[in-house]
Amino acid sequence: MVGPGTATPAAGRRGLAFWLLLAAVVIVLDQAAKLYFNGAFTYGQRVPVLPIFDLTLVYNRGAAFSFLATEAGWQRWFFTVLGIGAAVVITIILRRHGPRAHPRFALALALIMGGALGNVIDRVAYGHVVDFLLFYWKDWYYPAFNIADVAITCGAILLVLDELLRMRKAPSN
Repeated sequence: MVGPGTATPAAGRRGLAFWLLLAAVVIVLDQAAKLYFNGAFTYGQRVPVLPIFDLTLVYNRGAAFSFLATEAGWQRWFFTVLGIGAAVVITIILRRHGPRAHPRFALALALIMGGALGNVIDRVAYGHVVDFLLFYWKDWYYPAFNIADVAITCGAILLVLDELLRMRKAPSN
């Protein structure tokens, strides 16, 4: 059975420090990109890259899809505490599973943690999250997002995949 606590040969060398370092790499890449766009673009500026993709600079005071963005400001601290709390819980899970954690499971958690903390840094430093990737089709626009959001989404997909594969290999009763 493969799962969060199941040892695999590749996982034997990867403990908590490795996964925290990976989360830190996500944070650095995310923050470097945000610093670039904050400096190189004016708010709302769009640069076409593909017929369905532009680079832009927009701010999100809420969460995914601008959820709660129009609130009075309490959401900034709510999502900050939520992101920090998620990072603490993920650290505890990674520490508990240690080198026994399946690499896919640990990678998913590291990506989620790095993305969450990347957006927490924005909320604390700016009061909003910096977004710069914009996909669209004709008059339809997907909400702009950033590298932290990509990491969180990829991590969530990996968690679901890990669980599906674990369930698939579990012995039937």
